Amino acid sequence: IKFLNGGEFLEFLKTFGKIPLPPYIKRDDITNSQDDREDYQTVYASKEGAVAAPTAGLHFTKALMDELLSKGIKFAQITLHVGYGTFVPVKVDDIRDHQIHSETFYLSRKDADTINRAKDENRRVIAVGTTCVRTLEYLSDENGRVKPRTGLCDLFIYPGYNFKCVDAMITNFHLPKSTLLMLVSAFYKRPKILEAYTEAKLKDYRFFSYGDAMLIE
Repeated sequence: IKFLNGGEFLEFLKTFGKIPLPPYIKRDDITNSQDDREDYQTVYASKEGAVAAPTAGLHFTKALMDELLSKGIKFAQITLHVGYGTFVPVKVDDIRDHQIHSETFYLSRKDADTINRAKDENRRVIAVGTTCVRTLEYLSDENGRVKPRTGLCDLFIYPGYNFKCVDAMITNFHLPKSTLLMLVSAFYKRPKILEAYTEAKLKDYRFFSYGDAMLIE
């Protein structure tokens, strides 16, 4: 594709593009699209490049983050530019044969130090979203320590994986047969995850991107 108007590529996308909502979210008018520009974005987002928002982060407001900071909770930021592969269902009989797409990540020295300090002080590392989980585990050594780095993450986490860095996670309720649900099932016992999903259905919790979240530890 070649752009002949001489403008900036990202500005072109902002003008003519649509918010890259998951395929199961349907929009048929411009009003909803404009609302999504604000709603389908975390308050702490800083770098453009993902095709989807890290939806667990949508539950955080500036007021909530300020309250958590006042209680001594530290925040570390990590970037993972989510690719379209996050929406691709697993269709193979053996999940080990599923090919996950590579996604660009970035972790600064400052934030790596914050994470490593938490591990050194025996404090928990709580990942907000499966994107953070995958990136932290990809960057982690056997002792759960991470190094600042930029690169491509293609880690596929499924039951049997041994977590090294992440102690707990906040995540939404995911689609069946998705790599996201497999990651969650790897982090906690699958029967317990299914039990949580059953309770969520009985109590009318909201699922997927604009849905509710849960803390798994």
